[in-house]
Amino acid sequence: MLLAYGAATAVVLGCGYYYLCPHPTATEDYKKPISVNYHFTRRCNYECGFCFHTAKTSYMLPIDDAKKGLKLLVKAGMRKVNFAGGEPFLYPAFLGELVRYCKEDLRMESVTIVTNGSLVKEKWLQQYAKNLDIMAVSCDSFDEKTNMMIGRGKGNHLETFVKLSELCRKYNVMFKVNTVVCRYNIDEDMNAMIEKVAPFRWKCFQVLVVEGENDSSTTLRNAQRFVISDEEYQNFCERHKHQQSLVPESNEVMKSSYLILDEYMRFLNKGVKEATKSILEIGVPAAMNDVYWDDESFTKRGGEYDWQKEEKKENTTLDF
Repeated sequence: MLLAYGAATAVVLGCGYYYLCPHPTATEDYKKPISVNYHFTRRCNYECGFCFHTAKTSYMLPIDDAKKGLKLLVKAGMRKVNFAGGEPFLYPAFLGELVRYCKEDLRMESVTIVTNGSLVKEKWLQQYAKNLDIMAVSCDSFDEKTNMMIGRGKGNHLETFVKLSELCRKYNVMFKVNTVVCRYNIDEDMNAMIEKVAPFRWKCFQVLVVEGENDSSTTLRNAQRFVISDEEYQNFCERHKHQQSLVPESNEVMKSSYLILDEYMRFLNKGVKEATKSILEIGVPAAMNDVYWDDESFTKRGGEYDWQKEEKKENTTLDF
């Protein structure tokens, strides 16, 4: 016997018990979360002045809940996950287990990490690199004084950065560089060093101000002193345009083209409206219908690319 309860249907079993299943129309029509950035912590050991995902809380989900949410995302269409922060390597065991789980248990196409690189140990790569496709390391300048003015490290960031590029090659992890183009590095010529470390992708973001995160003296970070004009940003990109790895992302392209999942597994609507409810509470389809995600800009900025390392290009279909 079937009993209707709004958007759900109760199925009454012979034993007298029933379960609720969602009505088909409640979950059919939603954008698939192809690529998701999961910021499982806001804590960080650096103090970059323009950071737009600041340590407003110290909360982290229990790992079983994080796994539950990742499984829901894969069932809803996620093919790539990017673990970010904060600094994800503040919790190396937690991070490593999620990397393993996503690749071995969920058989995801691509598992990636964004890190400042300062806490990555070779021992971690020895254990988990086989399940990691890409490591993106942040580097905003090849002048250590500039890095320190920005807040990226205490004077040894470049040494660590170069060493990590070598470790990624040693352990067959695709090496990517993320650079925030801002007032402090706008005139820098980075061509020689980019050619030296030879990343497969070099993301150059125009510094972004996000309301409630880094927009004023009342927020944990104030990025106003780092802001550059669109023309200045374009001049930087023009100076480096012959770099085959260059992937420019202006404010126009970047805004709302990322699916950002916070430490509670809520999709963020940065600068648009409040975050969605947690996918653990309402499910992925409902959350996707409540998040403002510009999938056209996602496509325009090359959101889908060759994101899987060679030895992992295999059948990733998972039967749930």
